[in-house]
Amino acid sequence: MSDVRRQAPAARTTGAPQHDGHGAPGLPDPWSGWVIFSSTMMILLGCFQGIAGLVALFNKSYYLVSSSGLVVHVDYTVWGWVHLIVGVVALVAGFGLFTGAMWARVLAIMVAGLSAIVNFAFIPAFPLWALTIIVVDILVIYAVAAHGREIPSRS
Repeated sequence: MSDVRRQAPAARTTGAPQHDGHGAPGLPDPWSGWVIFSSTMMILLGCFQGIAGLVALFNKSYYLVSSSGLVVHVDYTVWGWVHLIVGVVALVAGFGLFTGAMWARVLAIMVAGLSAIVNFAFIPAFPLWALTIIVVDILVIYAVAAHGREIPSRS
């Protein structure tokens, strides 16, 4: 037996993503899955917010809660528009995250935080839905903040 040790090949300095044997080819490492997860969740979050907004706008009796039951006292038309706008911005951020753009990362964290706050106030109207969205928001914030650099920026 020989005492010769194998040396690892020198790292490439081309800036291209490397395949390390654990993640998918073309992606830097396994943590890039968190960014893809957060991108997909932001798109779904945008759809969920849009649905909640449209329901509040077109079916005011769906969320049966008195105005005294809400943390923030607004009518459902305003609530519907807030959800709809947050949904559209979340969609933009979600698609932007797929490109690895820094503006999309910042926007995604801001929208997820805003969405969590908006849904916290919405808990009395529809608790299961609001708590589910808050959990998704927290996961998105973690994924983007901790692993947002995993997909190379194209802008």
